[in-house]
Amino acid sequence: MLRPSKHAHPDRTVINVALLLLMQLRTKRLCDYNSLFTYARKAVVGGDVLFLPSLNFLYLMGLVEYHPKTDAFEYVGQNEAI
Repeated sequence: MLRPSKHAHPDRTVINVALLLLMQLRTKRLCDYNSLFTYARKAVVGGDVLFLPSLNFLYLMGLVEYHPKTDAFEYVGQNEAI
């Protein structure tokens, strides 16, 4: 479960990094893995550690789709992935 605690810094959580990645994907619609990873690493301290859990969270929520041929993530929006 993703629950906040008193020890969690608000900017260094999976939810925050997922929000940053989602905003990046909404503007560009399609981003490759390296550019998203670089963005997360520059935007948040510890973003390299939180990158994969954040992408997993977005994928499980049905907001992004992965294209293995191009190694890219596409923003599909809510209710478009079903």
